[in-house]
Amino acid sequence: MHWYTRIAYGLLWLAARLPLRLHHAAGALLGWGFWVTNNRKRRIVEANLALVCRELDAAARRKLARACIRETGIALAELVGIWSNPRRTLALVREVRGQELCDEAIACGRGVILCAPHLGAWEVANYWLGARTPFATFYTAPPHPQAEALLRRLRQAGASTQFPIDDSGVRRVLRHLRAGGVVSIMPDHVPRAGSVVAPFFGVPAATMTLLPRLAQRTGAMVLVLFVERLSCAAGFRVHVRQAPAAITDSDPLVACIALNAAVEQCVRDAFTQYQWTYKRFKARDGSGMTEDAYAAAGVPS
Repeated sequence: MHWYTRIAYGLLWLAARLPLRLHHAAGALLGWGFWVTNNRKRRIVEANLALVCRELDAAARRKLARACIRETGIALAELVGIWSNPRRTLALVREVRGQELCDEAIACGRGVILCAPHLGAWEVANYWLGARTPFATFYTAPPHPQAEALLRRLRQAGASTQFPIDDSGVRRVLRHLRAGGVVSIMPDHVPRAGSVVAPFFGVPAATMTLLPRLAQRTGAMVLVLFVERLSCAAGFRVHVRQAPAAITDSDPLVACIALNAAVEQCVRDAFTQYQWTYKRFKARDGSGMTEDAYAAAGVPS
């Protein structure tokens, strides 16, 4: 790492030693800033909620959007308190629901795919899982080499192996799973290739086929994992759930409908902590959407 990257790491390392409540307070202030400036994040959230919460009136959606933006700020500031401080991060895990599912799946040796959406404190999941077993993730390198070096250093106590999101990475993940390994995949990215359109909160959304295909080809068990952020900076609650059986169906549409349903069930349990700042519902060929909701909301492309 260059000298300026080392300085940045040192500052972040020091900041990670501050109490979590300070990070959450700073994040709440950051979220307030996103809201009052009516910036891009706010407009994406409002566009998403207009699609998935049609049953709410405008005032109720506005209130919900504000809560989502607040959690977005907290999630961003919270990363500083999570990265490079694995001991405290693990100590802040107050409860684990479904740990026996994870332990049994790892012990059976068939390989495990953890479906881990952008919900709650998802970086905590890396530390919690990494403390129990070696595992792998897919990884997109930042465009700047020093940014990548800094990110890898900050996350070094998390995932033990990182594979690129390309054909070579997929082949390596296949071998990893067939050898009984554990892989964590975020299923709610809009994929560049290999997708079908399936409903998410009743809205057509391009959905990755990679996770179901990996499960079909390897026989790996599929679990759903997310980390809920507790109120008042009280810590975190880990949730591990059994994925629906249909997620391994040979029909990609059936499998992706089940995948989205599993993610949706988790999101409903911590709705405001989902990454609603993401353009999950982009209009595209075959999506059934004739109007780009984000363009209509004035969100820059």
